Amino acid sequence: LFQHSQRKQLSICNKLCYAVGGAPYQITGCALGFFLQIYLLDVAQLDPFYASIILFVGRAWDAITDPTIGFLVSRSPWTRIGRMLPWIIFSTPLAVICYFLVWYVPSFEDGKVIWYLVFYCLFQTLQTCFHVPYSALTMFISDEQKERDSATAYRMTVEVLGTVIGTAVQGQIVGMANAPCVPVPASYSLSLVISCSCALQKNAYMIASGVICAMYVLCAVVLCFGVTERKGETPMSFWQGIRLVMGHGPYAKLVIGFLFTSLAFMLLEGNFALFCSSTLGFRNDFQNILLVIMLAATLTIPFWQWFLTRFGKKLAVYIGTSVVIPFLILVVCLKSNLVVTYIVSFMAGASVGAAFLLPWSMLPDVVDDFKVNNQDSQGHEAIFYSFYVFFTKFASGISLGVSTLSLDFAGYVTRGCTQPENVGITLKVLVSAAPIGLLLIGLCILYTYPIDEKRRQDNRKKLQEQRDSESDSDTDSSEPTNVV
Repeated sequence: LFQHSQRKQLSICNKLCYAVGGAPYQITGCALGFFLQIYLLDVAQLDPFYASIILFVGRAWDAITDPTIGFLVSRSPWTRIGRMLPWIIFSTPLAVICYFLVWYVPSFEDGKVIWYLVFYCLFQTLQTCFHVPYSALTMFISDEQKERDSATAYRMTVEVLGTVIGTAVQGQIVGMANAPCVPVPASYSLSLVISCSCALQKNAYMIASGVICAMYVLCAVVLCFGVTERKGETPMSFWQGIRLVMGHGPYAKLVIGFLFTSLAFMLLEGNFALFCSSTLGFRNDFQNILLVIMLAATLTIPFWQWFLTRFGKKLAVYIGTSVVIPFLILVVCLKSNLVVTYIVSFMAGASVGAAFLLPWSMLPDVVDDFKVNNQDSQGHEAIFYSFYVFFTKFASGISLGVSTLSLDFAGYVTRGCTQPENVGITLKVLVSAAPIGLLLIGLCILYTYPIDEKRRQDNRKKLQEQRDSESDSDTDSSEPTNVV
């Protein structure tokens, strides 16, 4: 009798547990992306210049740590629970502590900027220790491209649901404690009311962060107990990996293209709350508008998964990314209108859904293409994923830093009932003109992306033949010990 290896399909439970692991990154990222700028300006009451430094340095530091963590992950020894999962387990408790302290307003004033910068950078580093191994885990849950694509669709659905949860928890809890705006000049009695409201708002941010920390831990537990990591290949050297990965044409075009589209959506994400509250005047509705964006993204993920399966991933990129452009023009051209803003928010959410799903669905195709063309190279998965995350986080740092600095130059007034005209113009550029230009640049670059459906299927067949050949070799080598 001979023992033949069988390809094991992932169960729905496996896919769901794997998908849940992506939620912490999106829950915390959404809360930070939508609310950290407002928190630093209006609650911590930092000068916009210092707030821009914290946002930019924190995200730039986060970007720098990605290749470093990717290298360390790729060189990690195999343990009985895998190579990726130990990183997730040990980083989680420290990450939630740092996240909570990001949303705490210290009693001292002189070192407040250092406080936020240190804990923001620490959290980003620890979250990288979670997210890079988790992203690379995609290549270690199954050999089958179809199974990986299916697991990725589950993951993207849960991740976008995570953004809904992050927006809902942070937005609704904080929204119940909104501090009133400050007219100039303000009376003494109004100043007392505002002071009490600010204290409530600080507590609301801490409550929201506590809830999110509990979700972070729960998701990590589900991931670690519900996913089995397959033993991977022996990793290549770091510098050899960088040289080969960055020199792979399809990967470079994919990363650069999505770098521009990511920057566009991050500009929109980071400034839309301020745009709604300051420019459109929806100070009491902005958290609901943000929730509509994330709900729309969640609801459209299954549609985009069907669309890319039916019509191909490149066409899905063009349609999914460009559908929001007319509505971004509409929202800044028409006068303040709540119904129009909700419609724009829904369409922006549909585009966000595509932006969530497609890069992570296309990255495994690039890795497979690399394997076909570099059959002697092994252990490169973490490098592919870590450098993609590096570029997207770098884009996020640029968008947050430039946005807040632009508002400083425009004369933004902390918690002001009215803002200077230049602030309104700046916010319109940040949520409309700049994102549209970046989206168009990204789409032009992605047009040159060479992996179409035919090449993807050819790569799949070649890799399957390679695995079958290796399986036959293993069977032949073990034949004497398996004969009864």
